[in-house]
Amino acid sequence: MTPNAASSGLSRRSFLASTAVATAAVAGGMPLLTACSDAEGGGSREGATSGKAADKLLPTYVASTVAKPDIPSKNGSSAGYTGKVDLAALATSVPTRLGTGAPLEIMAPLWGTPPKPGCAYYTALDAAAGTKITWQNQDGNTYGEKLGAVLASSSIPDMVVVPSWELVGKISNAVTAKFMDLGPYLAGDKVKKYPNLAAIPTDSWRMSIFGGALRGIPMPAAPVPGIVPYYRKDVFDKKGYTVPTSADEFLSWAKEATSAKAKVWACGDMRWSAAGFFSVLPAGSLGWNIGNDGKLTYRIEHPQYLEHLEWVRKLFAAGVVHPDDKANTGDPSQRFTAGQILVYNNDMSSWYGKTAEQARSNPDFEIGGMDYFGADGGSPTLYAGQPAGIWSMIRKGASKETVENALAAANFAAAPYGTKERMFVDYGVEGTHYTVANGAPVKNDQGIQEVNNAWVLLAAPAPYTAHPDLPDIARMQVEWQQRQGALVKKTSTYGMNIVEPSRYATLSSQFEQLEIDFVRGNKKLSDIQQAISTWKSSGGDKLRDWYKELLDKNGSGN
Repeated sequence: MTPNAASSGLSRRSFLASTAVATAAVAGGMPLLTACSDAEGGGSREGATSGKAADKLLPTYVASTVAKPDIPSKNGSSAGYTGKVDLAALATSVPTRLGTGAPLEIMAPLWGTPPKPGCAYYTALDAAAGTKITWQNQDGNTYGEKLGAVLASSSIPDMVVVPSWELVGKISNAVTAKFMDLGPYLAGDKVKKYPNLAAIPTDSWRMSIFGGALRGIPMPAAPVPGIVPYYRKDVFDKKGYTVPTSADEFLSWAKEATSAKAKVWACGDMRWSAAGFFSVLPAGSLGWNIGNDGKLTYRIEHPQYLEHLEWVRKLFAAGVVHPDDKANTGDPSQRFTAGQILVYNNDMSSWYGKTAEQARSNPDFEIGGMDYFGADGGSPTLYAGQPAGIWSMIRKGASKETVENALAAANFAAAPYGTKERMFVDYGVEGTHYTVANGAPVKNDQGIQEVNNAWVLLAAPAPYTAHPDLPDIARMQVEWQQRQGALVKKTSTYGMNIVEPSRYATLSSQFEQLEIDFVRGNKKLSDIQQAISTWKSSGGDKLRDWYKELLDKNGSGN
């Protein structure tokens, strides 16, 4: 079985497509503030819902006891499964089909080539879950455009997948206007009709409250860092390289490892990892925090923000970054597997994905996850991610039968590891989509094409990692998460599902491109400093006051 949301195949490029993410409605697991919102009316949607007001909206939590992990969750990590799965003895988490077979339209992002309508995978899953789904799969890289257009129209599919990074501008307000309150179906003990949904952690449900109502069905995620500084462990071992433990060591090693003549460069663009090295709040976070001095500041106001960009700029200036990365073209992961770069950042899924991809053609290939180091060689401060960032939602006005069929699909998709349903969602039908080799399922060509789907976005179980064909990778992933998790700190805004005033929706949107240009030497430090000054005068200081009022009422998340 494959990992769930914490290690899915979604592109991190999409996750961080814009620093507008930093001003989006980002969510988490701590008590939330009720501010200027109502459940179904047409009032302002700014703020969030918290405390007792949120508690009464939440489903009752009933933990799954299907399979005990080999590596229990620690420091916020996912749970790890490294043993062989007895495919003949898989448990059943959906003993009775909850769907009635009524038609259901679902729109979801998909990265890659969509399966054909009516394919064997979709047909078999519909039969197992009791559903009859028409999938409207959309290109994940441009999903926000499609989502915005659909929510602005009068014709909305029965169920829509809404990622947190698309909750910008009018989309965040449209969520409360266009999607229904699921409380009558899921709040309290009502969720027990759907046991797999009941086993989703409460933190993830709490962040699914929008506009005073439970509107989202969440995909839980581990709060530990999702971006890994990967390195070619096989090359490091062969060359006798020592994994760097400071910013200076990294630059020194990078100069040694780079040989343009041999077409080998040390790394790609290291901005994402550099944020961790320099203890900077990442671009995908809410970005606000109260420091030790008691002041509430945004990520771009910290001295470390400029320092981490200046360090990455040094890498480019030293010529240790691959020319295509400097040109911002092509796929860094392909350069990594080809040995043209030895270090790059990507999401957690690449650890397994790249290893499996290279297993036949390059059996010596070995990928390692570099631990985050402090820029000065000490321990960095990393920041907790949100325990969910994708929701499926049901349109307002949907019939009771439509709602129950949508919840049946989500309950099936949220099946825990060690169940027939999880196996079905992740691998399809044995003989059609996969075969079993040495006790582990292996997708064939049809499985690779068809089981590349949006079913996994409807809901997910508590974070776990499992690769029956490559159990050592699962172990390394979880152990890496546990080590980094020991360095994780919650910010003042941790756990807050916040909808900012729409007038601030694009306030920070220019910074990603500015960062890209600056580290490549195409912009000056003064350009960054001027942008920060403009950000403050154009609304940043007023947004600070807005957040301060919110935190004064709600208390700090840390």
